[in-house]
Amino acid sequence: MLKVNNIEAVYDRIILALKGVSLHVPEGKIVALLGSNGAGKSTTLKCISGLLAGEGGEITDGQIEFLGKNTNAFTPDKMVRNGIFHCMEGRRVFPHLTVEENLMAGAFTRKDRRNLSKDLEQIYEYFPRIKDLLGRHAGLLSGGEQQMLAIGRGLMAKPKLLLLDEPSLGIAPLLVEEIFKNIKQINQDEGLSILVVEQNANVALSIADYGYIMEDGRIVMQGEVDSLLSNEEVREHYLGIGKEEITNYREVKMYKRRQRTVW
Repeated sequence: MLKVNNIEAVYDRIILALKGVSLHVPEGKIVALLGSNGAGKSTTLKCISGLLAGEGGEITDGQIEFLGKNTNAFTPDKMVRNGIFHCMEGRRVFPHLTVEENLMAGAFTRKDRRNLSKDLEQIYEYFPRIKDLLGRHAGLLSGGEQQMLAIGRGLMAKPKLLLLDEPSLGIAPLLVEEIFKNIKQINQDEGLSILVVEQNANVALSIADYGYIMEDGRIVMQGEVDSLLSNEEVREHYLGIGKEEITNYREVKMYKRRQRTVW
């Protein structure tokens, strides 16, 4: 469904943020993009959704294909109309609008207005807390409730691919577990493809089918979730499991700029 092929991206024509990133998202699958803060995960999502240019960035090399179309030059609104919705880091709800108004804002680009009520009810089933807060201003919600609202707003756009940027950030652990269970359920029920960026590798890999690990603007490792979970370096460096000294991937693995299959 999505092919990111050897993308390079810069900010302000000076700062090289992505250094040949390649990744794929198959239809109906959940793919996790993991890495530490500053690795380039959010920039990768902004390249895909068309939001990079609004923050002084640009794609300088490589190509992004979505459903067979080259989308490098697509604007964010065109990306939404073509089926990609980006739930940004920090939720970005409209604080002075009600919960219901926020949800309806997600459907702004839709032409099939007849199914809006049905889609709202479906979101209430996934996130029952939201239904009890419809008349409340979004700015008064807790972090977890805002994240549920942000995902619900994304679903109202009826995307084919949902981009989630740090959905666990600043949220109580119990709500993180609930939100990720709901993300998995949405994927199973709707067949929705999801690319999730996370620093919390444990929770992301618990729902994903495939994973990529980024360091310093590069993909340094990739593989099926089971292979990543059983990899000793991943367990030590990202999952906090193991007693051996943590190593830096750049010191122990040769990086190949082009897409590669990892053990």
